[in-house]
Amino acid sequence: MDKRLIAERFARARATYSREARVQQQVAEKMTALLRRTLPDARFDRIAEFGCGTGLYSQFIHDTWHPSLLHLNDLCPEMRFCLEELTARPGVAFKAGDAETCPLPGGLDLLTSCSTLQWFASPREFFRRAASLLRPGGVLAFTTFGLRNLLEIRTLTGNGLDYTPPQQLRRELEDAGFCILHLEQEEAVLRFPTPVDVLRHLRMTGVTGTEKQTWSRGRLQAFCDEYLRRFGSSEGVSLTYQPIYVISSKKTPTI
Repeated sequence: MDKRLIAERFARARATYSREARVQQQVAEKMTALLRRTLPDARFDRIAEFGCGTGLYSQFIHDTWHPSLLHLNDLCPEMRFCLEELTARPGVAFKAGDAETCPLPGGLDLLTSCSTLQWFASPREFFRRAASLLRPGGVLAFTTFGLRNLLEIRTLTGNGLDYTPPQQLRRELEDAGFCILHLEQEEAVLRFPTPVDVLRHLRMTGVTGTEKQTWSRGRLQAFCDEYLRRFGSSEGVSLTYQPIYVISSKKTPTI
């Protein structure tokens, strides 16, 4: 996992991400609604969000729970420019760094993220770290993506992330000392006029973070021809997203 390359791609896409990231916007809205429905009486006063990006989910968090501490973290230092209005508010701060290793505040009521965990080298180890940052009964809530995510791109190029299926997420979270409160997987299929529009969409959301190859004219033409043949229809071409939603709580020690 080349974190430097990932950071560069997302930093380059920060001006277009909020406009183009339709699925990620829907995921952030649903995650907020799920937290409110699953834990209607929760008072999240100390919150940290890892992988905050341009702040789509951050704004929902702030406006829903009005925490005294909202610590925003992202791999890309450049994201601070997208968060200036939010970080001007009392208790809100941004700190760049790799959430798998960089300092994060402790005694948290909620540690949360949308559409980030799939970029981690070891989600299993991060879950153990998360348990150390949360107070007893504190909540780890996040979204990631399943095995069918961007299946069209993986099928045609062989490139893609190592996604963790829901059953494995459950096991790893329980091993780290969490109780699962909600676990759900769904699928969303976007349609685009051409395969080139798919590539433009991915570039404008930064999701090409692991792609190192260059697109020669011949490679691009072969990709488009095969994409149309295998995933084309009268409605255009498909691109599959498979979000996973997880809400878990840190177990309270028994005496």
